[in-house]
Amino acid sequence: MEYADDVDRRELLLHSAYDAETVRAMERPLLDKGVPLMRMAAQAVAHTAAGLLDDEDLALEDTSIVLLAGAGDNGGDGLFAAAALAQEGAAVTAVAVGRSLHEAGFAEFVRAGGKVLVLDPAAEIPGCASGFSAGEAGERLQAAVSLASKSHLIIDAMTGIGIHGALRGIPAALASALGLDGEVPDEPAMPGREPFGDFPLVVAVDTPSGVGVDDGSLPGPYLPADVTVTFGAMKPCAVLPPATFGCGRIELVDFGFDIDDVEPAVEVVDSAFASDAVRLPHVEDGKYSRGVVGLVTGSQRYPGAAVLTARAAARANTGMVRYLGPERAQNMVLAALPEAVLGKGHVQSWVVGSGVPTADAEGADADIQRETIGALLRHYALGGDPAADDAAYDMPPVVVDAGALDLLPEHVPGQVVITPHAGEMAALLNRLGANARFIEGETANSASTLPAHDDSSRPSVDSTDSADDDQPYRASAVDSTEAESAVASDADGDDGATVPADSDIAVPSPISEDSLTYTAHDVMTHPLACARRAHELTGATVLLKGAVTIVVDEDHTYVSGSAPAWLATAGAGDVLAGLIGALLAQQGDEITTAETVASAAYLHGMAAAIASESEQQGWQEPELIGHGHRQRFMTLGHPIVAGDVIRAIPEAIADVVA
Repeated sequence: MEYADDVDRRELLLHSAYDAETVRAMERPLLDKGVPLMRMAAQAVAHTAAGLLDDEDLALEDTSIVLLAGAGDNGGDGLFAAAALAQEGAAVTAVAVGRSLHEAGFAEFVRAGGKVLVLDPAAEIPGCASGFSAGEAGERLQAAVSLASKSHLIIDAMTGIGIHGALRGIPAALASALGLDGEVPDEPAMPGREPFGDFPLVVAVDTPSGVGVDDGSLPGPYLPADVTVTFGAMKPCAVLPPATFGCGRIELVDFGFDIDDVEPAVEVVDSAFASDAVRLPHVEDGKYSRGVVGLVTGSQRYPGAAVLTARAAARANTGMVRYLGPERAQNMVLAALPEAVLGKGHVQSWVVGSGVPTADAEGADADIQRETIGALLRHYALGGDPAADDAAYDMPPVVVDAGALDLLPEHVPGQVVITPHAGEMAALLNRLGANARFIEGETANSASTLPAHDDSSRPSVDSTDSADDDQPYRASAVDSTEAESAVASDADGDDGATVPADSDIAVPSPISEDSLTYTAHDVMTHPLACARRAHELTGATVLLKGAVTIVVDEDHTYVSGSAPAWLATAGAGDVLAGLIGALLAQQGDEITTAETVASAAYLHGMAAAIASESEQQGWQEPELIGHGHRQRFMTLGHPIVAGDVIRAIPEAIADVVA
């Protein structure tokens, strides 16, 4: 905790995400010292929940709250938080989604006057009914959904960081009924991810139930949160798409983890990170030493892409732009950028494919740009011949975009950068012979074989709390008729409760094993897995475009979420390609290709934010609980076109190097 005011540590904490296994290892020394992590977590959840309700002008004594509680420590966090809210006058019902509840948390919750609704007939929760019929189990499940839907606030403590794959059984049924099934929330992009104020509000405990904790995927039903209160350090799902969009606003409880020498699973690009990719001019620089970008972009059919890539590259701190393309595109480039140089010559980086037709487009066979790009990319092919491979590694970096992706050799060195969107990524993986079961099979297996509970090894540090009460479980406070209108399913600590046969709540079926090809939807729901697969198959550095962009190389994963939603406009990808090429042309050996590419994505988003005057971003830095509230801006901004982004690139660069 002595690091709480250290600026460097704070920035690291707010821009790094650690996988579940690493988080457990970091919390172990604190647990061994007796630090009450569960109490700290619960206090933060209760404080956040009360604040959300206060923002809606609701006093706690006038609110109804439903806790969806799992059997493990995540459920314990929720029970202690719910107890604190009940003590302040809120009407709180805990819906037990599994066969047990955290003992000390349950005892405190009951003492605070909370009510409990059990959903699993096989549950063994003191003072609560069990062994009821399938018909009654179905009625209880329906009642739980109804109660949660009509409440002011849901606290989601069903599953913690130990679950892998899709939810199943009762948790899956609840998430499906109350949340979404593998879909990103379809709602306007708001600055700060502020809740819309629609009831019930949802607070997730550590992570939303049903998201892929370590890979950010949406493998099945999940419960999107308005606010996620995460503990100790961010998990990958807090920063990776699409799960991050289901986290809502993120609030982080700093447990004082020793993170100095711990490698994060994912790094989030910020201004300090991006500034390292901008080469400041030297006193004796000439145009060649500042970087020369070669472009084989645009085509007879899409000449505008040539203009956008050229203008973006020229605005991004380079000394020269060379352009190769058809006469119509050449004329347009010179009209927009008279500084451009036409024809071949020495370059420090290439950008190819933007605005170039794909192989299946009409007239693609006769397109001169595809012929030029194909000849260039053959120099990057790795085929096992030592001399040829050495020559490939000595080639300058190249950005392979859009219509050039289907010209990519099977194996290339890491200075080759591919920049697909979801549909292009699916087509690339299919062309490379990747099997979609690589991701779908894992999801289906997880849904059918893994227990729907949190296997977290975190012990109950508050287990002695119930010893002071001779009768901690009062039957009058538990499983009453009124409480039976609430449901909580715990996926944290049992074999996984099944959905009652009499219930008409749908539970999604496992993904079909007939699917062998990738679709854009596969990529959008499992973007990290697809980006990594593309890197494994090709060797290229991969940038997968999105509201939060992912960059992957052999050793690292970076994300950039600086862009507002206004950036979803024609030509934005061409601007990004030119910007990446420009930064790559400036680089020496001090920074990796992936770091440069991730920095370009960040600057691209920053330029769009400047151009649109928007405070909304694809990813929002979390608030650090206990360190004061960051001022929240609500400027939505205005529409932009790709040219507006280009004009803002110099200002974005100035901001990051200031």
